[in-house]
Amino acid sequence: MRLRALLDTDALGLRLLGGEDELDRTVRGVMTTDLKDPSRYLSGGELVLTGLAWRHGAADSEPFVRILAAAGVAALAAGEAELGDIPEDLVLACVRHRLPLFAVHESVAFATITEHVVRQVSGERAGDLAAVVDRHRRMMTSGPAGGGPDVVLDLLGTDLDLRAWVLSPTGRPIAGSKLAGAALPADVSAKLAAEHLAAARTGRRGPHRVLLGTTTYSLFPIRSSGRSAAASRDVRETVLSDWLLAVEADAGDWPAERLDLLQGVAQLIAVERDRRDAARTVRRRLAQEVLELVQTGAAPAEIAARLRVAAPVLLPGLGAAPHWQVVVARVEWDGGEVEGGPVAQSLLEEILVDPLTSGPEHSDRIAVAHTGEEAIALVPLPAVSAEHDGSESGIHADTLLEAVRDPLSAGLNDDGRLTLGVSAAAHSAEGLRGALEEARHARRVAAARPGRVCAAGHQELASHVLLLPFVPDDVRRAFTARLLDPLRDYDRRHRAELIPTLEAFLDCDGSWTRCATRLHLHVNTLRYRVGRIEQLTGRDLSRLEDKLDFFLALRMS
Repeated sequence: MRLRALLDTDALGLRLLGGEDELDRTVRGVMTTDLKDPSRYLSGGELVLTGLAWRHGAADSEPFVRILAAAGVAALAAGEAELGDIPEDLVLACVRHRLPLFAVHESVAFATITEHVVRQVSGERAGDLAAVVDRHRRMMTSGPAGGGPDVVLDLLGTDLDLRAWVLSPTGRPIAGSKLAGAALPADVSAKLAAEHLAAARTGRRGPHRVLLGTTTYSLFPIRSSGRSAAASRDVRETVLSDWLLAVEADAGDWPAERLDLLQGVAQLIAVERDRRDAARTVRRRLAQEVLELVQTGAAPAEIAARLRVAAPVLLPGLGAAPHWQVVVARVEWDGGEVEGGPVAQSLLEEILVDPLTSGPEHSDRIAVAHTGEEAIALVPLPAVSAEHDGSESGIHADTLLEAVRDPLSAGLNDDGRLTLGVSAAAHSAEGLRGALEEARHARRVAAARPGRVCAAGHQELASHVLLLPFVPDDVRRAFTARLLDPLRDYDRRHRAELIPTLEAFLDCDGSWTRCATRLHLHVNTLRYRVGRIEQLTGRDLSRLEDKLDFFLALRMS
């Protein structure tokens, strides 16, 4: 399609700011970005959409436009939602480089423009196939006719004879074409997800080709088409929650037209992903409200009332949920540049699904909030028979770990870590606070283990944390005095802050770098303090048993 056609489409809300002589340029695709240098994602002919988050001053416009012009993009469209009027320096830079510039009215979503361009470009390249794409796009809406990603994949099967699947970051099947037949074997799905995550961490553009046995698969990333995703500057912010489109074919042999069409299908599926993310807003808010009540010590009756509101949303048609589980997750990256809470929240929403189920909607029964660096999931458990305590039908740490460890380890690469803690079932509002603390303690136990992905369940706390309330006061005092009094005495004499150092070291799960950063110390100074703690107490903070003893002593003091 040509730029002139975009300008003539009133529904897109585009206003031409420069480049009247270039409106006959052909648009081959669309890309949303707020990176200062998006060149590695450009192949030429794109309409580039930007929210201008990359611009911090007038000097930023010239290099940004120069990169786009060198890549051969068709035009630039800048949103007015953030800054209002488009900056004059950007207009002048586009004039100098003969790059057409459009302003996008704040009422128009980038996803609307993306859908329109994909639809039109596909139509010009594939004729009648575009009409089928458009029909399936309409079917993917939230109305009664909605069919989800499956109908788009059926298009690939009937019109292009391609077997294709949409997979979660852990390889859970979300959708598949009828031509694909049975779902991919679990081990194949997990390997494809791992290959996709590993490729994404290297920054390589899709599709990624993978040979498993004698079969070649091409993997296309499915990323959110919304503005929030466009503003993401670090792949680690989304890599653990992005879907992927796996096609049983070698895309290396495809002509450009077919590649573009598959990229368009991935974008259409991304619309479904955006719809699902928007639907999670209510569940996230419910989780946040319940979490705040629990953490602030609200009355059980107040918490129970909030849970009664949440149950119909999380378990539609099934009434109240007599049991709830809590899962706590923490994603940590070396260096600390990426906030872990939102990453862990999106990740929990993807992985807290029965791995034997398919489809995008099963996680609608899970509410996840995030606070600080951790994410907390409130998982309702359907009613169970009287002889069960509810935990058997719930989430088990070892099962969860087995399902996600290998693929997510590839996405975490060598600079990230995921730790998970799972509580037992809470039978009432009074039990939620204990379940939350239980899940947090289990996560700490998991964090003390080696590996990129670790999980622990409530069963592993039965001989420690859950028994603390029943420990006699004199035993508590003797235990804490034996471990902590030497440190307190030393702190009083030397103002050495060994106790705060110990608390921070355990809270950072024994990470020297994170702990030193939190305490604003050089790592060598931290090592000296930890060495002094070990010398005064006769303990070894590299041993899990001694870490747990110190942790319990601090909890009881």
